[in-house]
Amino acid sequence: MTATIEILEDCNAHWLPEQQLADKWVNAALQFSNQALPVNISVRFVEEEESQRLNRKFRNKDSATNVLSFPANLPESIAQQLDELPLGDIVVCPTIVEKEASDQGKELQSHWAHLLVHGTFHLLGYDHQTTEDAESMEILEISVLESLGIANPYLIG
Repeated sequence: MTATIEILEDCNAHWLPEQQLADKWVNAALQFSNQALPVNISVRFVEEEESQRLNRKFRNKDSATNVLSFPANLPESIAQQLDELPLGDIVVCPTIVEKEASDQGKELQSHWAHLLVHGTFHLLGYDHQTTEDAESMEILEISVLESLGIANPYLIG
């Protein structure tokens, strides 16, 4: 399965991943799923204010966050008629990504890869609401990142 990824830059940032990198990271995550159809995903880079607004509106958390995912969740009857399935939207706040990478002693590009992989798994229906779900999701993320030559992101610094 492959993904068409549309990137929307609604922010000023020191560094953003180029299309080719975003494609590589998202498609690596999709390789670990059972999704058969080609998919399309929107990835939007936003300022802290927009991240906070979305987090407050959809998660009742009044703070900016690194990544938010909004699955499309189309009815099966509609999804079956499409050649390419809209999987959903990933919203990333580069300011928070940069701060986290710096604070945690992580390479910026590796942290970006982790968050786009993480967001993609949310679009595929994974979550981390329970300890068991979080562990399953982390194992998948670590496997995907390892396939990309990126170290385990849960081993900080």
